Amino acid sequence: MCGIAGYINTDLRPIPGRGTMVEMLRLQKHRGPDDSGIRAFSLKSGTTIEMDPDNKSDQHTAYEGIIGFNRLSILDLSYNGHQPMVSPDGKVIIALNGEIYNAFDFKNELQNWGYTFKSQTDTEIVLALYLKYEFEGMLNRLNGMFAIVIIDLELGSVFLARDRFGIKPMYYLNTGKTFAFSSELKSFKCLSDFVWQLDESQVDEYMIFRSNLEGTLFKGIDSLKPGCYLTFTLESGITVRNYFNINTYNRDGSITCSIQHYKNSFEETFGKSVRSQLISDVKLGCQLSGGVDSTLVTMFANMHSDKGRLESVSIVFEDERFSEEEFINIVTEKIGIITHKFLLDSNYYLENFEKATWHLELPLNHPNTIGIFKLSQRAKDYVTVLLSGEGADEVFGGYNRFYDVIFPFRARKILAEIVANKQNIKGMIDYFKLGSRAIMANSYMHPLLAERLRSRFSIDAALMKRKSLYHSLTGSLFDRQVKYEMISYLPDLLIRQDKMSMAHSIENRVPFLDNEVVKQSFCIPETFLLNRKIREGCNNQKYLLKLIVADCFGRDFAFRNKMGFGIPLRDFFSDPKFSRYLKEIVLPGIKNRGLFNHRIVSEWISNTGRISHKEMEALWVIISFEIWASIFLNP
Repeated sequence: MCGIAGYINTDLRPIPGRGTMVEMLRLQKHRGPDDSGIRAFSLKSGTTIEMDPDNKSDQHTAYEGIIGFNRLSILDLSYNGHQPMVSPDGKVIIALNGEIYNAFDFKNELQNWGYTFKSQTDTEIVLALYLKYEFEGMLNRLNGMFAIVIIDLELGSVFLARDRFGIKPMYYLNTGKTFAFSSELKSFKCLSDFVWQLDESQVDEYMIFRSNLEGTLFKGIDSLKPGCYLTFTLESGITVRNYFNINTYNRDGSITCSIQHYKNSFEETFGKSVRSQLISDVKLGCQLSGGVDSTLVTMFANMHSDKGRLESVSIVFEDERFSEEEFINIVTEKIGIITHKFLLDSNYYLENFEKATWHLELPLNHPNTIGIFKLSQRAKDYVTVLLSGEGADEVFGGYNRFYDVIFPFRARKILAEIVANKQNIKGMIDYFKLGSRAIMANSYMHPLLAERLRSRFSIDAALMKRKSLYHSLTGSLFDRQVKYEMISYLPDLLIRQDKMSMAHSIENRVPFLDNEVVKQSFCIPETFLLNRKIREGCNNQKYLLKLIVADCFGRDFAFRNKMGFGIPLRDFFSDPKFSRYLKEIVLPGIKNRGLFNHRIVSEWISNTGRISHKEMEALWVIISFEIWASIFLNP
């Protein structure tokens, strides 16, 4: 993992030396503490020069563009892996954040084509693929997690790309005088013609879903969508295109083989994915929660690792209602790996709330984000690379909401909706409409609470982009829900993993999001993933994956009710020190900002032990939003 930053003065002003870029890189040094590189370039003249990151005074007035890179060395730890990297003829510059797991499959082909490699890095292979196949041809051959910048001086073009599923971030902006791009938003604060401002048009959607499908909460800053690439030229400006369409995948609805066949196929494909992601010149381990997904990753990683090489790291709690330590112990003892467990308590949570927010650059969308922050912080004492189970729930239909959306007319579900919407009969009726229940499946704050908290709240504004997305999806009801979750919910989780791990210079890999694993998941019949034959009340999602885990750890372990990575938020907020922070620091900020009804928030903060679960979730959204705003928006 690494960090990229760059900008071009589109009015052709020369860059003011390297000082601005040095500061942009400093703000994301945590992403790559091992090496830094800077290159100035000119799209107009087609020239480039390397600059010394440690010398701020040197001036180069012949260049209107500059790109910088912070490197976390994982493969080829030598200087041969230095970035930005330049093609042999000096006409193409590349910066790659991430890992390309199938890169070395192309090396012989490229050598036979005539390319001479100077390093053992995947970055140079990607560079050679671009030279042979051009940008989109290169992208379609890559299997991995990445954000890529390629500057082709001969074409006068800058290309940005993000991997298919959004594992690695890439942001960009265009002020009219400057086009800039970066792995982290905070680097943009160094630009002289940019000012942080809230984009209020994004707030309603954020309140309901804790994320935005398009753009960011910052006015003028866009996030490049997963599976897309951007082209910039001085003449044409910005053009964004898809190179990957998730509608490529569809289940045909037939069951042609036994479930054992699909188990075997999954184990083979997933095994290849894990094996490819164990390639590293530094020490690696697994992020083990004790749940099915992280257990599968740890099982297969251990299977393909030398004995004693693999370690696991886990977060535990004193409160047994939230801790899965019992199941973590079962896994580590059964397969015999070294384990490290770290306690998360309210003191750490409060002390690191603002630090984690600064790194995430968004309101802390999920309460467990600080848990991943601590996990990565402590893991750094033992490993540099972590494998996690992120993505399995979205790809294989692992959430309870998959069952609720596809089978909504059960007595228990109808009763639950009546209770939730007793003051809003229209809301209950809307739920049972296909589009509404699918879109709202991964919502967090109830619209009635959003209306109470924000006088200008509009449910239509919150749902507009998501309705358009859902109606663009193809396949069965199950397939559409999988695709919707992968596009609307998964990138949010992946950015959280990226930012919290990179805060401590940890690379986080996600074997469930290997191209071939995702492709093969759409070959598994729905009934083998969402099995209705299991008695109601039992956790029947991801059925095939649980069968594999049950073979090793037993059915009680595999088919227990899903716990997730819960946080004892009510207890944390009720802690006297935390409560004082909320009342004396956060609440006045909410009142002064004027976006939300501070009287309701004040009442909830004073009664955290008695407010409802939904009110607690809404309180979390408002508190985390204000803490973010105080860091990034206050003068």
